[in-house]
Amino acid sequence: MFKNFLKTLGFSSFFIFIGVGLTYAQQLAIPTVNFNIAQAQTPQEVSLALQVIFLLTIISLAPSLLILMTSFVRIYIVLSFVGRGVGTQNLPPVQTIAGLSLFLTLFIMFPTLQRSYDEGLQPYFSGEIQLAEGYEKGMAPIREFMFQETSERYIFRFIQLSGIERPRNQADVPTYILIPAFVLNEISLAFYMGVLIMIPFTIIDIVTAGTLMSMGMMMVPPVTISFPIKILLFVLADGWDLLIDKLVQSFMR
Repeated sequence: MFKNFLKTLGFSSFFIFIGVGLTYAQQLAIPTVNFNIAQAQTPQEVSLALQVIFLLTIISLAPSLLILMTSFVRIYIVLSFVGRGVGTQNLPPVQTIAGLSLFLTLFIMFPTLQRSYDEGLQPYFSGEIQLAEGYEKGMAPIREFMFQETSERYIFRFIQLSGIERPRNQADVPTYILIPAFVLNEISLAFYMGVLIMIPFTIIDIVTAGTLMSMGMMMVPPVTISFPIKILLFVLADGWDLLIDKLVQSFMR
């Protein structure tokens, strides 16, 4: 009987909620949204439509551009090596590492992005320059950052692969060559820094395993002993502060 009462109460509450919602919806003026697609009559309308499509494309590619054209790749890979070196499975969580990498990227890239906005986007939004000029001026600070962080051998490698004429200066290097060279440089440098992070943790694992074998404790997993030692060493050395400091300084040349 009690179950029937709960069912009745539940259905009654549901219909009362629907009735109140319908009554409120009748009093609320709901706007309509229309998407009209018509044939362009003038070249200006075609240009405007292409600009809208270009803007939507840029917005959809914004996460990839943020990852590939900034310091995010190096920071994320290096921070990920810490958890693997210490031996923690999901500590810190992946979301924490990604969030910290994102905010460090914003911290490092803020002067560059501010210049890009002031020199490219703001004049374009004010109507002082055209879209093409705004793109060039907005990309100039970002290209300068990527050139500063990219080794010349990676740029030369992609120039060889593309088969284009050897550029005389940085301005002659196309952006589609600079971006993969920059990403390859960041991955290589991040793995180099990750190896340096892994060396002390690996030494602790080797010493712990050798000590246990010399004591005849072969049934004891070395990870059981080395894990708290690595955590203690990392905490005593203030590892996170030291790592973040070196990461930020690696971009401030």
